[in-house]
Amino acid sequence: MMKPSALKKGDIVGVVSPASPPKEQQLKKGIAYLESLGLQVQVGKSVYEKNGYLAGTDEQRAGDINAFFATPNVKGIICACGGYGTARMADLLDYELIKDNPKIFWGYSDITFLHTAISQKTGLITFHGPMLSSDIGKDDVKEQTKQSFQQLFTPQPTYYTDQITSLQIIEQGEVSGQLIGGNLTLLASSLGTEFEVDTKGKILFIEDIEEEPYSIDRMMTQLKLAGKFEDAAGIMLCDFHKCEPLKKENSLSLEEALLQPLKGLKKPIMKGFLIGHCSPQIAVPVGAYATMSTYERMVELEAGVKVD
Repeated sequence: MMKPSALKKGDIVGVVSPASPPKEQQLKKGIAYLESLGLQVQVGKSVYEKNGYLAGTDEQRAGDINAFFATPNVKGIICACGGYGTARMADLLDYELIKDNPKIFWGYSDITFLHTAISQKTGLITFHGPMLSSDIGKDDVKEQTKQSFQQLFTPQPTYYTDQITSLQIIEQGEVSGQLIGGNLTLLASSLGTEFEVDTKGKILFIEDIEEEPYSIDRMMTQLKLAGKFEDAAGIMLCDFHKCEPLKKENSLSLEEALLQPLKGLKKPIMKGFLIGHCSPQIAVPVGAYATMSTYERMVELEAGVKVD
């Protein structure tokens, strides 16, 4: 895996909307936060475009990402928000360009499809973390969420321990491997495509939002039947925000929907991580080498950036 260079004060970062259009006022607050870190901000051409539920056409959204990867003085690319649309333009990204110009790429939710695609095609470590409009620009954003950006400036390991949240052990064990994953819906939608998530020997983390247990069950079963849980070295069950039954009178619980497809796996599984659509939210480097130990109730992640 390739590590992007760490940010320094004065560096330029680009802001993109690869999926849905952001809330303008919240995005401006998010940009102001980046500026408070000493960064200069350039906004992509299509960020404020509106094409139904998309921030412009597929070509426009992909064009912004390609343009920032091609611009030498842009050192990082931060997503404004998620929503829907990244899978539509994943085949329009220039992966050779990205591989030849590695730099920070940051976002989550629908951005999971791009994390997976970039990882598969280039080997670049990317970052699953809070976004400018949907997280940082909110009035009630937690300081711990903001602090996630500090890992972009200083290469140091990230430790997720039982002291951050109470972690529940599902299956005991200790393993090491690359961290891969993100939003369950997007991981499931990658199956059968050229960007299909590869979990072999890796630690898989999953999260989601506003999906009822039957929908979680369907996608977990899909990953199970595709061999993704069997291939994985370990599994981290993260935040599943508002994923309780709402419409169905008779329903499995969220926990049943998550755990039944994992039954019988003899590998470490823990749940309870504040990664995903939650507040506060802990950012993690996707593709970085990780060690997961249920005995120590901890996941250790190597630094996702390097110093030139």
